[in-house]
This record gives sequence, C-alpha cells and structure tokens, in this order.
Amino acid sequence: MSPESTGQNEHYLRVFWRGFRTWRGNRPFWAGLFTILGGLPIAYFPYANMHLGNVTLAMSTTAGAGSLIIGILLVTLGLTMWFHHIVRVFAGVAAILLALISIPVANIGGFLIGFLFALLGGALSISWAPGEPKADLGPAGAVGEKSGTGPGTQESGPEFHSTAAVPQQQPEQYDTTVEVDGGRHRAG
Repeated sequence: MSPESTGQNEHYLRVFWRGFRTWRGNRPFWAGLFTILGGLPIAYFPYANMHLGNVTLAMSTTAGAGSLIIGILLVTLGLTMWFHHIVRVFAGVAAILLALISIPVANIGGFLIGFLFALLGGALSISWAPGEPKADLGPAGAVGEKSGTGPGTQESGPEFHSTAAVPQQQPEQYDTTVEVDGGRHRAG
C-alpha cells in the first residue's frame, strides 16, 4: 500500500460525521429534534422553582401530572420520528395535537416555548418525504456509460451498468360516448 492511500488515515471524527449526515438525511431529523425540544419545557416548568432573591416562586399547578405526560409523549414522538420514520405522519399529527392540548394544561404550553417547538416539529414531520436515490452518473455524464467506450465495444465486470430502454406506458383511451341508458348499470 502506498502512503497516499485514502481512507486508511482518515480521522475518526470525519468518519463519524459522514455517517451521522447519512443517518440524518434518511429521516425527519429536524422534526424529531424540535419535537423533543418542545417536550422538555412542557414537562419541566410545572415542577420548577424560580428563586428571586429570598423569594421562591413555585410554578407547580394542579395539572402537573398532565403536563409531565404531555412532555414525555412529545419526547417519545420525537424519538419515534428519528428511529421509526415510517410512522412520521402519525407522529407529526400526534405532536401537533399534544402541543395544542398543552396550552390549557401545561402553563400555556411551557410558556409558549414548548408549544411552538412541538408545533414546528409536528409540521416538519408531516411535510417530510424521503428522497429518491440519485442516478449513478459516470464521468461521461450519462447513466451507465463509461468514458471512452464506443457503441461497438463490449464491457465486462461489475463497474459497467447496462441501461435497457424501458417503454413508456401510455394511458388507456377510454370511450367517452354516453351509452343509451345514460351511463347507469343494468343491474341497478
């Protein structure tokens, strides 16, 4: 092996970052992150105490258990968006509904911070769609062609991809004339 071989001396952080970017690109990452960030203040604020000098301000309400449940469910939905992205639409709708329910239940939705994050995460989850794989373009610019190959040359090996022409399907032509009985079925 030569000392200039690529990949062998690559830094482990660069390898980790490249793997993370690939993982992040295959799922609604930002939707899950915003949903998790929305669930944390909703669950935290009803149990928090603020100290202003010698005065302790307790923000706990009678609905503390309800806000804890809403916060934990939002964090769970955010993790679901990351690890089971096939149910992203359900998780997005549930996150939006929980964000709306948190307004009257959990201190105005975690003082509107958790509400807005959860609402944004749910909307991003609903609108996310998986990307389509890109075509493998060779140096010549065409799919399946190798540079320097002519139409008469034969190729062998795993690097050559043959492209067979796929006929385009034409939509069927339907008869649009009105039948004698007005388009109704005879059995009816």
